Amino acid sequence: MSGCKGKSSWPELVGINGGAAANIIEGENPNVEATTLPEDSFVTDDFRCDRVRVFVDKQNVVTKTPKIG
Repeated sequence: MSGCKGKSSWPELVGINGGAAANIIEGENPNVEATTLPEDSFVTDDFRCDRVRVFVDKQNVVTKTPKIG
């Protein structure tokens, strides 16, 4: 994650509501945009310092550690 500014990983958000997690992430690092996605989503593997994907289950609960990428 060389070159990315601010906090880059949020393991403490696993198990909480996805929307709340996205708000916390954007509040703690204003350089990123956090987006919630279903945990089985296909995503590109390009790395971006301004993106955090928040993977959630069917109950909108975060299932993986959100991180920059």
